[in-house]
Amino acid sequence: MDKLKQDILNLLGTRLTSKQIAAFEVYERELCDWNTRFNLTAIRDVTGIRSKHFLDSISCLLAFKDKTPTRLIDIGTGAGFPGIPIKILCPNLRLTLVESVGKKAEFCRHVTTILGLDKVEILQARAEEVGQLPAHREQYDWAVARAVANLPTLMEYLLPLVRVGGAALAQKGENGPAEAHAADHPAHLLGGHLRQLYPVTLPGVAEERYLIVFDKVAATPPKYPRRVGVPLKSPLA
Repeated sequence: MDKLKQDILNLLGTRLTSKQIAAFEVYERELCDWNTRFNLTAIRDVTGIRSKHFLDSISCLLAFKDKTPTRLIDIGTGAGFPGIPIKILCPNLRLTLVESVGKKAEFCRHVTTILGLDKVEILQARAEEVGQLPAHREQYDWAVARAVANLPTLMEYLLPLVRVGGAALAQKGENGPAEAHAADHPAHLLGGHLRQLYPVTLPGVAEERYLIVFDKVAATPPKYPRRVGVPLKSPLA
């Protein structure tokens, strides 16, 4: 954990508390244990978990700048990434995790319980369904996602959940700039506007990484998101 502590300090200028270090240790142990029985993540080695899961998730804080969101929703969270690592660093955050696969949602419930994380809601549902629920539609400061879908599709998942004045954040690899260009018009239809692409360099990760941020500048039309499966099969263009 010493390297993870130093990497977070170098990336964010933030020193982990002993409680936060203990939380990551438990999270890592439980993820490795569950991965022996269920296919939660493709990355299973400790080095990969710390760099490509924990540190990559925490890099989202670079886009938040000095203004930590009050409410954040993580779409397609899988085993809790990036939402749970963000929550560990931002304990006052109200976090909603959305995951359609039962075992992954169950793991998220397990981990948040044993870590004692409060103000966390876990929904086993599809993003399109959640985006039409009054309790969640346009209720969040930030909506985030990592490795879920191409950006035009992802905008239809994320932007309906964000309040006007909030933002959507997609974590992307080397194709990030091209995807951002393709998502510009779809985002506009959904009330979004591209703010910035933040390049991120992670220790031990050779691949290019980008944080792509879209500001929510207008309300999303009621017809979006469309019914389950449509945004993936027929992305807005």
